[in-house]
Amino acid sequence: MTRLITVAAAQLGPIQKAEGRDSVVARMVRLVERAHQRGANVVVFPELAFTTFFPRWYVEDLDQADNWYEESLPSAATQPLFDAIKRYGITCYLGYAEIAHEPDETGQVRKRRFNTSVVIAPSGEIILKYRKIHLPGHKEFSSIRKVQHLEKRYFEVGNLGFPVTRAPVGQVDGVNMGMLICNDRRWPESWRELGLQQVELVMLGYNTPAVNQENRGFEANHLRNFHSQLSIQAGCYQNATFGVGVAKAGNEDGFELMGHSIIVNPQGEIMAMATSWDDELVVADCNLAMCELGRTTIFNFAQHRRLEAYTHITSQTGSTPPAVWMPSTQEETEAHSS
Repeated sequence: MTRLITVAAAQLGPIQKAEGRDSVVARMVRLVERAHQRGANVVVFPELAFTTFFPRWYVEDLDQADNWYEESLPSAATQPLFDAIKRYGITCYLGYAEIAHEPDETGQVRKRRFNTSVVIAPSGEIILKYRKIHLPGHKEFSSIRKVQHLEKRYFEVGNLGFPVTRAPVGQVDGVNMGMLICNDRRWPESWRELGLQQVELVMLGYNTPAVNQENRGFEANHLRNFHSQLSIQAGCYQNATFGVGVAKAGNEDGFELMGHSIIVNPQGEIMAMATSWDDELVVADCNLAMCELGRTTIFNFAQHRRLEAYTHITSQTGSTPPAVWMPSTQEETEAHSS
């Protein structure tokens, strides 16, 4: 049975540090309008869509960085985007920096900062929230980097798990939707958490530099995009889901972002890809019935997964070396043979 939705990857070109919310939101509204004109039911924006990728800038006092964050959605500045979503009846994935006043692990209410994404229904209601779990980079200023990557300074590790929700999209009564953010796409565990909830559409945004800035060895620039696409294609194939990976692109405050937003089917094939370093809309029709093949055959989890064999995955974080094999002594060899 055909279950068809039309998905739009709404890539954003660079957002300079001095560019205000009003300008960025206006750009996003234009992409939503174009998505509507092209018949899209879903629009996916990048990670931290309202601002430049500010974790490249070091600040001593995080309270001085509050202007990068949103304390509520919609705000006065972001309301035009929510209005456009409602006007055109589109489901939207939106990435942003979130300030939340909520209890921490000790039960104390305090200001908390997360790298967050939400799914916004055509009614303008937020129906699902995800907070990035795999934070890359570092917490303190790094002298070995040409460009800082301070996500561990600006954000806490997400505390909402990997949720999936089922909601109507277009003419389809229910679509199983989940979210990832940037570095999450590189971790197979992220995809499998969603796959175990029968996800059909994984939406993820990213702000990935086109060049590895850590100075720990050579990585060819073309491999940066290859590894990004490889992660998304493998995640889609191994979990029988469509995936929409949407980038920020171009020269942002003097730093190059990779772009190459893609839409991928459950066979791991790239259906559509952005080709510019600017605001660009990439659209593809996705027949969700395609998810059934993998889910009922090679990746039928109920039949083929073996939990008893995966003990390392949930019992440790860092890798550990294996036991060292030693050749038997002559005496042991003779004893075994007699």
